[in-house]
Amino acid sequence: MGKAVKTIFVTVLVLSLSACVAGSGESAHAAGGGVVAQLLLGFWHGIIAPLTLLGEIVNRFLPHLLPWRLHLYEIKAVGVAYDIGFYFGLAGGPSVVWHRWSRRA
Repeated sequence: MGKAVKTIFVTVLVLSLSACVAGSGESAHAAGGGVVAQLLLGFWHGIIAPLTLLGEIVNRFLPHLLPWRLHLYEIKAVGVAYDIGFYFGLAGGPSVVWHRWSRRA
């Protein structure tokens, strides 16, 4: 697979998964679900937390640059399952996975 195809694939994947950022309608709907839904939602928000933090910084200093508002944490998720998932996602996020993968090469 060419480098351009990989880049397009990753971009489409990230954009499609970004629909579930904290504060979106889909995220609020999932936060009202059961324990498993909250655990997985928290895990996902923990994984994308570094990128969400960058988006929040951009929204803070350039408020009209992004067409949506980002939140680091889903305020409608009330439960220990979301918190546990969030912290596990944050601890096992992309930087840890990338570091382990790069050590193998």
